Amino acid sequence: MESDPSQKHILVAFTGSVATIKAEELVEKLLEIGNTEVQVICTERSKHFVNTDRIRVPVFDDNLEWTTWKNRGDPVLHIELRKWADLLLIAPIDANTLAKISNGLSDNLVTCVARAWDFTKPFLFAPAMNTAMWKHPITSVHVNTLKSWGFQEIPVTCKKLMCGDTGAGAMASIDDIVKIVRERLFN
Repeated sequence: MESDPSQKHILVAFTGSVATIKAEELVEKLLEIGNTEVQVICTERSKHFVNTDRIRVPVFDDNLEWTTWKNRGDPVLHIELRKWADLLLIAPIDANTLAKISNGLSDNLVTCVARAWDFTKPFLFAPAMNTAMWKHPITSVHVNTLKSWGFQEIPVTCKKLMCGDTGAGAMASIDDIVKIVRERLFN
């Protein structure tokens, strides 16, 4: 994970929301910020919505988390990624990953990075889920838990969702997400 020390490092995580179809576009727009380096971590379920071979930055997954460590003293991937990153962005964060992180679970690479996160660095999350899931009472508990820890929510929007329903739950626009990332990194 050698890199230019003058650059800011953005670690982007994708989870199992259909909004992950925008992953490639999100990475490309983040690369346009300038003086940044981007790396990606993804859950196994997110791979259903994105071809990670098309993403032109390093992509890490659960398989790498469990195959790179062999012996005591070897680097631990989720710790190395956490050290490398100046900012963590989970976009989209699905209901499952939101629930896991807010309850302290760490059973995959994304949730392990979140559990090991350095609270002095920005942690942004952009929820994306069906309107019924978004309106479920437990969702606000999970969101508010993350916010109480100092993590920043990038609010959902209202629109016609991929499933055909119309309402709140859609991930914020790529442009809005990138604007917030830029502000948190350079202001």
